[in-house]
Amino acid sequence: MHTTNEPLRRQWTGFRRPGRLTAMAAAALLVVALGLLHAFGNRASCDGPCPAEPTGPDGSPVSDQFYFLHRDLGESGSITVRMTSMTGTITYPPPDHDRIVPGLVPWAKAGIIVKDGLRQGSSYAALMLTGSHGVRMQYDYRHDVAGSAGGVSAASPRWLRLTRSGDTVTGYESADGERWTKVGTAQLSGLSGTVQVGLFATSPGDLTLRRTGLGGATEQVRFTQAGGVFDNVRVNGAASAGGWRADAVGEMNRTDWEKYHKASGAVEENGTITVTGTGDIGPSGAEDGARPVEGVLGGLGLGLLAVLVVAVRFITCEYRRAPEGGTPVTRRALAAKAAVVGAVTFVTGLLAVGIVVPAGTAVLKGNGIPVIDVSALTGVRVVAGTAAVLALAAVLALAIGALLRRAWPATLTAVLVVAVPYLVTSVPLLPDGLSQWLLRATPAAGFAAQQTLVEYPQVVAHYAPSTGYFPLPWWAGIAVLSAYAALLLGLALSRLPRGDDRAGAPVEWR
Repeated sequence: MHTTNEPLRRQWTGFRRPGRLTAMAAAALLVVALGLLHAFGNRASCDGPCPAEPTGPDGSPVSDQFYFLHRDLGESGSITVRMTSMTGTITYPPPDHDRIVPGLVPWAKAGIIVKDGLRQGSSYAALMLTGSHGVRMQYDYRHDVAGSAGGVSAASPRWLRLTRSGDTVTGYESADGERWTKVGTAQLSGLSGTVQVGLFATSPGDLTLRRTGLGGATEQVRFTQAGGVFDNVRVNGAASAGGWRADAVGEMNRTDWEKYHKASGAVEENGTITVTGTGDIGPSGAEDGARPVEGVLGGLGLGLLAVLVVAVRFITCEYRRAPEGGTPVTRRALAAKAAVVGAVTFVTGLLAVGIVVPAGTAVLKGNGIPVIDVSALTGVRVVAGTAAVLALAAVLALAIGALLRRAWPATLTAVLVVAVPYLVTSVPLLPDGLSQWLLRATPAAGFAAQQTLVEYPQVVAHYAPSTGYFPLPWWAGIAVLSAYAALLLGLALSRLPRGDDRAGAPVEWR
């Protein structure tokens, strides 16, 4: 008796040939083995125990380095300052390491801050002037609120104010110290009764790009320093009668430049305070040395090649047998093949990625390599999404095989449209614009499913495919790949004859 499940059983039986199962197993082993090899091959090297990566209130890695002139503040109070100048310097790397030029990088920062102690990663809210982005209020590393645009000078000073009321910190700005405009409000849960309030300055490295390959780029960072000049400093609600204290949050004044040129610090003269510093306050990412969880998926490209070859040969072998009296390929048979190859690839990918991501991440952490933590939901999305992308790529390759009906042309086409864009954009070979175009317009867009890195406008980084940043969100990338797979599979089905896929049954050609 013929049932609707019979085509699926027949295709599953045909797929279970040792060669195909061996190839799928080899693809999974490649993904796992290369990912673990990468993890075991990376180890932190420090003089003594490596310092722990600072983490923010939510447990994620952060950058927290600045110079701080501070004093105690109680549960209710405020700080008000007038800022009259902001300057900076940029140092060129070797062989021009002695070349120092004046200038501010766009996200250099100087202003006032309320911080829950001096520990790196503690909760904070800051109101600041930046190098090129005007007044900003930032808090707890990930949050950034824009104030007014423009810079600062003695002729056009900026007044800044932060007020604290329990866990609520509010930022205000003014041009004359009389009329104030609210910039933003931060809710800092669990803020201590006594916090540190004061003036700060910091400046992230100046990122420059060096051309390589066919127009790709690698990153080079230049040392920078920024300073702000303040007067009319008033603190209300001081928690003690103690005076101001100066400290570096994070490591500072240890580079050769700082030792022999200008150390970061705070200087008071005739009621004017100058604070200079280097570093950054914000979320940390791959640009700071932390590894994303998808970094252990280096073997995915080779696994993808094996999957594409298996999918193409699974359909083209039917056309080799057809002239020898084999059963013609029908729509029902192709649909069953697509279901089988997609399901097998999804399960294979689920096992491989589900093993290598947690295992590789654990090995990296054990070797002292910081890894960017992700939520459980994001981890499931990476594993299941990557497996789904491999399955969709297999269905796409099957459709190409059904359209071209010859193994080598179909395999070459599948590799060129799926694997090549993914592989060449993962390294700094092509110009960033071309790489981004490839990952928007080709089926390789689907591999955005593996990305966990977040692009923060207030963080200086090279946001390019070669550094792990896809141009589309994960769901949009999968949608692009799904559209290609559905379109080509539909086209392949439309070219096939009708038939019920039973041995000996009549086939109705369209």
